[in-house]
Amino acid sequence: MRNHPDLFYAKILLFGEYSVLLNSMGLSIPYTHFHGELSFIGDDKYTDRNFAKRSNHELSKFLKFLNSNFPIIDSFLDVSVLEKDIQNGLYFESSIPESYGLGSSGALCAAIYKKYGQQPIENQTQLKNETIVQLKKILAQLEAGFHGKSSGLDPLNSYLKVPLLIHDQNKIEQVTLPGEKFGKNSAIFLIDSGKIGSTAPLVQSFLTKCESSMFSNLMREKLIPLSNNCIQNLIAGNSGEFFKSLSKLSVFQYKYFTQMIPSNLKEFWDYGLQTGKFLLKLCGSGGGGFLLGFTQNYEETKNYFNESRHSIITVYANEH
Repeated sequence: MRNHPDLFYAKILLFGEYSVLLNSMGLSIPYTHFHGELSFIGDDKYTDRNFAKRSNHELSKFLKFLNSNFPIIDSFLDVSVLEKDIQNGLYFESSIPESYGLGSSGALCAAIYKKYGQQPIENQTQLKNETIVQLKKILAQLEAGFHGKSSGLDPLNSYLKVPLLIHDQNKIEQVTLPGEKFGKNSAIFLIDSGKIGSTAPLVQSFLTKCESSMFSNLMREKLIPLSNNCIQNLIAGNSGEFFKSLSKLSVFQYKYFTQMIPSNLKEFWDYGLQTGKFLLKLCGSGGGGFLLGFTQNYEETKNYFNESRHSIITVYANEH
């Protein structure tokens, strides 16, 4: 992954959606299938000109945000050079779907920091925790220009290009995932709902529900341990315990996060729980975008979805 310094990848939050808001663990990975890079309109590239112009226009709006926060931003970003390049047609050539929970704005912020950062923190194999947290804070200030408020985790994952284990907001660790321990035909995959998700209202709905002590206690006593167990067993390579925890998490989300599950995918979620052929969970905030799937029999899973006339996208596979 590190052989393409100018490419910045999408991210997938494998575990921790919603629960990280309550300070649970989280686990995110870079996803190379979707990526983006900074480019210029007019370069000898065969691309969608309208997309490029819209991207350049969005960067112009982003520049206004940077200038409105100039004293702080200028301490770590060369805004003047960025402004000249935007005027000369800078845009983000990207295949990352927008509003799908895959970190499209995070990848853009990572690319901007890499190119225009003032003495940027270098991407190294093993950074100290305090350096990672410092980098996250810088990237959060940039991504705030797109979302109003950002944790910085999406651009951090895109910038570092390795799986990140989030212990909490002030302790983040670069990790590797022992996927080969889960069997030769195991896989992680995505199912496309075919519609855009809307993160802000779903997150706000969740936080509002958390104002009820009954709901908040349920999340803390049930959701967080299930999510944390999935993360810990996945990293340790304990396939049996991982799929047990994942099954419970899938059941929990199906019951308590039903409004976040795209209606056209509920039948697949239910089928997976009933048969055990695969298990589904939310990918990000839900409402649209993708669902995330796990299986120990990918061939059978692919055949099922093909017969259902619904394509799936491989995230990781140990195929024969």
